[in-house]
Amino acid sequence: MATLRMRTLYRRYAKVFALLVIGMLAVRCGSEMTQTGDESHRISAALDSFHVAAARADYDAYFQCFAEDAVFIGTDATERWDKQSFMVWAKPYFDRGRAWSFTAIERHVMIDERGGLAWFDELLDTQMKLCRGSGVLIQRNGEWKIRHYVLSMTVPNELADSVVTIKSVIEDGLIQKHANNRE
Repeated sequence: MATLRMRTLYRRYAKVFALLVIGMLAVRCGSEMTQTGDESHRISAALDSFHVAAARADYDAYFQCFAEDAVFIGTDATERWDKQSFMVWAKPYFDRGRAWSFTAIERHVMIDERGGLAWFDELLDTQMKLCRGSGVLIQRNGEWKIRHYVLSMTVPNELADSVVTIKSVIEDGLIQKHANNRE
């Protein structure tokens, strides 16, 4: 009789323990999902602020979105700047009261499992029509900062041959220059 009672108690406690463990895991997994979702929203908000600062020609706010060791790659093959060089290049655009206006119409954000590194790609409505932005953000002191940003113009597939013909006039020389530098 005592053995039967012990087994019954054991089963009850085992069920309660299992439900507690499952409940704790569900809460833990749920909070991680929420945190990841929250971080994704924070990253998206940081990128939106970045674009708004440019549209408002707010030089300081725009460049505060970058990490100190950031790199910006523009649409021209010669445009690869560290933050300081990009600041110098961009200053005249901001000084005239309007820089550029990019609005994300689609964005994908991925976050590493440790939560301190994120990468994204976005489709942008710009004065150059559709462009793509992509890059890497790092978390510094609780804020997401752009570490690497690449802006590229889109080319519809049916126009690719025509665009290549137009670009060749300029870019053949750049290709040759880089080939000579490798030798």
